[in-house]
Amino acid sequence: MKLKTYLIIAFSLSVVSIIGFSLISLLISDQKIIQFDRTIINSVQGMETPLLTYVMKFFTYIGSAPFVIVLSLFLLFFLYKVLHHRLELILFVAAIVGSAILNGILKNFFQRVRPEFHRLIEIEGYSFPSGHAMNAFTVYVIISFLLWRHITSGLGRWTLIIVSMVMILAIGISRIYLGVHYPSDIIGGYFASGFWLTTAIFFFQYYQEKRYNKKQQREKNIS
Repeated sequence: MKLKTYLIIAFSLSVVSIIGFSLISLLISDQKIIQFDRTIINSVQGMETPLLTYVMKFFTYIGSAPFVIVLSLFLLFFLYKVLHHRLELILFVAAIVGSAILNGILKNFFQRVRPEFHRLIEIEGYSFPSGHAMNAFTVYVIISFLLWRHITSGLGRWTLIIVSMVMILAIGISRIYLGVHYPSDIIGGYFASGFWLTTAIFFFQYYQEKRYNKKQQREKNIS
């Protein structure tokens, strides 16, 4: 796939993400999404069982900052030592750190209070957008992006995509189930992370292509 195609896709997804996030934030500000949130919360929390609560607590832990930090350190080692990535490490770190910073800025800007309907765990801080949703989306999408070209089989690639999607959705749903986020917090988190990731990947691909072209030009001049 040519650079132009990559950049068009990344730019398009970035625009879709920022529009989606803007719409969600406007609906929240105008109190026009409350019924949607309550309906989804009632449906998700209506499935409550002791076993499912344990499973949801497990997924919410996977999306927590401490787990993401440990997972990121392991992946940095894997990318560097096993796959011999160099520049990709910069993209990975920028994606993770940038997502966390963006989440903090957005939460303090919107200052949405967490739901009080039926909490199964206690947590402080603002609600929108969900930090767990942004963590999950950022980590598993960037992993898929970096590992995709190293997987040659169609089955392997589909497995990577499906596992990533399941993890992203499960972590998001766990926050609704446990009563600490509105569904719109989760959706907003996905959109915010999507915007940040596609923007980072856009500039990464652009830089990679320019770097490759300069290298080719130097080799051509030498020969």
